[in-house]
Amino acid sequence: MDNARATILASAQKLERWLEDHHYRGYDPADGLTSYLRPLTFGSLFLDRVLQQIIWKSPFNLRPLLGVKPLDSFVGRGYIARAYLEMLELTADEAYKDKAVACLDWLAANKAPGFEDHSWGKMFDFASRGGRQARFEPITVWTSLTGFAFLDAYEILGDGKYLEVADSVCRWILKVPRTLSGSGFCINYLPSQTECTIHNQSMLAAAMLTRTARHTGNPEYLTVAAGAIRYTCARQLPDGSWYYGEHPTYHWIDNFHTGYNLDALRIYIDLTGDRTFEPELRRGFAFYKTHFFEASGCPKYFHDRTYPIDSQCASQSIDTLAFFSDYDEDALALAVRVAKWTIAHMQDPSGYFYFMRYPFFVLKPPMIHWAQATTYKALLSLALKL
Repeated sequence: MDNARATILASAQKLERWLEDHHYRGYDPADGLTSYLRPLTFGSLFLDRVLQQIIWKSPFNLRPLLGVKPLDSFVGRGYIARAYLEMLELTADEAYKDKAVACLDWLAANKAPGFEDHSWGKMFDFASRGGRQARFEPITVWTSLTGFAFLDAYEILGDGKYLEVADSVCRWILKVPRTLSGSGFCINYLPSQTECTIHNQSMLAAAMLTRTARHTGNPEYLTVAAGAIRYTCARQLPDGSWYYGEHPTYHWIDNFHTGYNLDALRIYIDLTGDRTFEPELRRGFAFYKTHFFEASGCPKYFHDRTYPIDSQCASQSIDTLAFFSDYDEDALALAVRVAKWTIAHMQDPSGYFYFMRYPFFVLKPPMIHWAQATTYKALLSLALKL
């Protein structure tokens, strides 16, 4: 394991240099609507989706040709801050504290406009089957993931200002509409939604509320978290998996959203001591471990097929498996195999990680949140466990 740790740290440091050399900027899979061709979609949701998908899925990087420029990322900066805090723990080098604080200060100063409390969204307009998301419109999943960075900072650095931001994030989450059911509720993906059945953002919001309540003692946070956890656990499939969402449009089972659900469920159980949902956690992790990885360590995108091999699946796999390393005796060794495979097959000689790998070609544009920030954090989480 010592050799594995050295390999993982060397890879992370190489990526760290790339991130800093590029000032934390890169592309995003869905950044196509920043192209100068956007006016030619004439405000049509369908045409917006077509333009976005052409740039997203092209085997060649069309972005420089179509005026799509590297951007900052709110959620990416949150992951980078968390990684710097992990490097501080690994090395005791105070420079990493300064870097983490700079990232957190930037995030605190750049919350979503128009909202009293802290939340964050995308740097660009986004079009999907579910409709539109406007630039900077906060989304629950990215707000929760970014909020974790402030909780990490409070727990590691002890500065109360970071807990204040985390508490602000939770107040924002409480204002997000919920889709009610007879068994819990789903915290919606967007504050503008009236109905949502997608699981991962609701689960991550529950984890954010739970982690914050551990420090503030706010009982409302735990009540809301329990309702969201109950909703998703009640909808676990018999084999231990979850659909991305309950609406038939969302009936697929993928790697990284399953990882989000498992991480959130374990946080809730561990911090509250509520063992009600322990069977769901056990079944869910067993399904995850046995369905999303090839023997080589290659992370699969879907439970029943491998391609596309996606950098987000790789990074979240490493992160989730590292988190579960004290829960399951096989998790740490599997995390190492995934990390070694990812470094060998997805890392560019310059240090950054590729976006996606298909059987006959690789999408290489450097994504800032999707591959770089998440992988940097995941590799260091694993290094800490090793």
